[in-house]
Amino acid sequence: MLLRYGFQRLLMTIPVSIAISIVIFMIVRLLPGDPIDNLIRVGSSPEARAQLIAKYGLDQSQISQYFNWVGSMFRGDFGDAIVLRRPVADLIAQNLPYSLTLGALAFLFSSVFGMILGTVSAMTRNRFVERFVRGFILLGSTVPGFWLALLLILLFSVHLRWFPVSGAAGWESLVLPVVTIGFGGIALVARVTRVALMDVGREDFVTLLHAKGLSRGAILWRHLLPHAMLPVVTILALRIGWILGGAVTVEFVFGRPGLGSLLIRALGQRDYPVVQGCLLMLALAVMIGTLIGDVAQAAMDPRIREAKS
Repeated sequence: MLLRYGFQRLLMTIPVSIAISIVIFMIVRLLPGDPIDNLIRVGSSPEARAQLIAKYGLDQSQISQYFNWVGSMFRGDFGDAIVLRRPVADLIAQNLPYSLTLGALAFLFSSVFGMILGTVSAMTRNRFVERFVRGFILLGSTVPGFWLALLLILLFSVHLRWFPVSGAAGWESLVLPVVTIGFGGIALVARVTRVALMDVGREDFVTLLHAKGLSRGAILWRHLLPHAMLPVVTILALRIGWILGGAVTVEFVFGRPGLGSLLIRALGQRDYPVVQGCLLMLALAVMIGTLIGDVAQAAMDPRIREAKS
């Protein structure tokens, strides 16, 4: 039953992928400017410009360009970068490991600390601790990532000299980017965990467990957390895609290689194939995260797969 449900959810991603590819293609074509402007020399003749446009297929209709792009992707060919003059697949393969490493560490950081803070806030009876956690949740939900990145660089890199300002040499260069991306995630996971635990804590079976004399720790670990994990798992799965998307500006601010830096550089150069490839990778990350979340929910709660199958 679970395998069938997962297969159905996988099939549903096909029309979504087609729609996303169309949106990405059209958005890129709506960008002002022209990638040929970055290739042609000043004073070149209109004939030279026309030759470059024909060379990269930009003289074809939008529909023809879209189907050529999609057809090439089915063959594993994302096209060639117009400005960098390298296969887009090679550029993505070169930069993707940096983004995956940063995203995985930020995901782990935000998940662990978020669930801890949410649990402490829901279970504690200390008003000071609860207010501190709620204040942290509010702060993490409102602070922009790029502003936090600049603040961390100013404090820990410029003044204290604990971590490098930019680059990707060694684990030290990962600390500040991971904290920057994970800070907002901690607040989100903590808020969801806190609300879920408080909702489960109001159920009648919890009162019965207390009446039986079970300790608070036993009730928390054996009964409250397993029941409260459903919304937490959902938000964690969605965070997979959100983290890679949020790493775009963070990678650029910290001068790290990755899909984010590659995307921003390609946007500045109006390099259509590179922009399309990077946006498609980020969209796939969101879809994969959503798929994992749906399957995990169905595995934890049979009622979900019975209702949707």
